[in-house]
This record gives sequence, C-alpha cells and structure tokens, in this order.
Amino acid sequence: MSETQTPADHLPDIPTPRQHDHGHTPSDAHARHHHGHNHAPKSFGQAFAVGILLNILFVVAEAVFGVIGHSLALLADAGHNLSDVLGLLMAWGASALATRPPSQRYTYGLRSSSILAALSNSLFLLVVTGGIAWEAIERLLHPSPVDSRVVIVIAALGVLINSATALLFMSGRKGDLNIKAAFLHMAGDALISLGVVLAGILMLFLHWYWLDSAVSLVISALIILATWSLLKEAARLVLHGVPDNINTEAVRQYLRSLPEVAAVHDLHIWAMSTTETALTAHLVMPRGYPGDGFLADVATSLREQFAIVHPTLQVETGDAAHPCALAPEQKV
Repeated sequence: MSETQTPADHLPDIPTPRQHDHGHTPSDAHARHHHGHNHAPKSFGQAFAVGILLNILFVVAEAVFGVIGHSLALLADAGHNLSDVLGLLMAWGASALATRPPSQRYTYGLRSSSILAALSNSLFLLVVTGGIAWEAIERLLHPSPVDSRVVIVIAALGVLINSATALLFMSGRKGDLNIKAAFLHMAGDALISLGVVLAGILMLFLHWYWLDSAVSLVISALIILATWSLLKEAARLVLHGVPDNINTEAVRQYLRSLPEVAAVHDLHIWAMSTTETALTAHLVMPRGYPGDGFLADVATSLREQFAIVHPTLQVETGDAAHPCALAPEQKV
C-alpha cells in the first residue's frame, strides 16, 4: 500500500486487496487511473482448423446421403452442421482479429469482433433452422419412405465427428467463454446425431417414417432454444451490457468496502470481447489519491474475484465546490 495512506488503526475493519506488481504507473499525480491486463489466451488455431475440416466433410456426406436416402433428418442436421462450420470460421477469424494491437482508429483493437461473430452466427442459424422446420412440417403431413440404414450410418458418423471436435476444445472450456461455447455446441451436436441414430433404428424395424420429420422438428426446436439464448447474450454484449457471469451490485459493494472509499459512482461494466471485461468507476476518497500500489491491488482483486481484466478507476475527493457531474445515478 502507498505511504500516503492512513495508518492501520484508522482504517475500517475490512480486508484489503492482495499486493500485485503489474500496475501501470501514472505519468503524473493527476492521472488518477489504473489499467489491469490479463495474459494472452491460449491459441486454438489448430483445433479450429481440424474441427472445420471434419465438419465440412461431414456436411457433404450428410447432404449427399440425405438426398439419396430421402431423409429430412439428415438434411436438417447437415444445415445445422453447415452453420457450425461457418460459426467455427467466424470464431476463428474473430479470435485472430482480437489479437491485433490498438490503432488510432480502433483504440481497443478489434476485440469486439468476437461479439459480432456470435451475433451473426446466431441470426444465421435461426434463419436456416426456420426453413428446415417449415419443410419438416410439410413432410410430416405427407411422410415418404426413408432409407433407414443410410440414416443410421451417417448419423453414427456424426456422433464420432462431433465428439472428436468437442474434445479438441475440451482443455480450454474453463478459461475462455468462446472456446466453452464451441465445446458445448459440438457436444450437443453429438447428442443430436445420437437421437437421429435411434430414430433410424426405429424406422428400420417399425417403418415409422414420420419419425424422420418428427426428429427434424425436435432438432430444430433444440437449436432454436439454444440459439435464442446465444442471440440474447450476443445482443446484450453488443449494447455494452454486463456479462452474465458478473454481478454489478457485488462489484459496487466491493469497491465501496475498500479503505478510505466514501462513495462509488459512474460505475460501468461491459464486455470488450467474449473473453475480456472492462470496468470504469469513480471512487470518492476524501483523503486523496492513495498511491499506485492501492490501484494495482484493486486491479488484481477485480480480476481474481470478478474476471474484470481492464479496470479504470478515477479518484475524487468529493470537494463540494467542484462536484462530479456524473455522480447522479441517472447520468451516463
């Protein structure tokens, strides 16, 4: 902590942030802010490349044999997996763009490209799935024979390919929301393909060909439910909403509990990308600027407790003669 801070016997009885040595030093005493940065995320470029190649081959196989076997379930899953390919491509491209350094035009770099990729993927997937569901309803009313053996073999291949793709992202699912989404999506696809296998077996022995369209509708419903959640989250992040994993009030209470902090206002939390969260806040500290060590400690605690990696804190003394114009809650 800074030597300018109040002695321990005058401090509130609350825990202080842990010491951290990565804080930036302000250029002068009036630059009362601090930025915290995390290390670069692990690259999954090879995993993206292999996953995309596997899924492209599978989409071609599903489309060809879906037409040969007159299976709408296979065609529905082919459309879904095509969107997966595009999703993986966009996620891969966005993760590459996110590593580009800031510029005069884009002072945050292109980190938000991962959010735009998620929004575009969800919209595209809803459109494709809606068309498949419409065709499934038409064919459900007029079922036609399906080559069940073809359905079983191709869907079983889908279980293997989607499971293998999910495993490629398994190691990074806990540290990167983008990678976690890819992992869960591929794992869910493996389960959907397993459902198509079971439908194919029932059609083979019971000749219930309406099951093909019924499974298509179930697949479409599951995709829409999952995609709607993704669309809402992506739209919220595009609008600079607070990410799902962060409790704004908990962050406010943490900042308010810091030694010598009398009030907190103009608190903003938003996603810079699908993996990085930023924060700005004004801290009212009547005793004045507490020193760089204090800000470095706060940055460390915000990263460790709330996964906020880019905090900017402005220190004010609360001088009544010069009130902060952004203090009222309704001000932005």
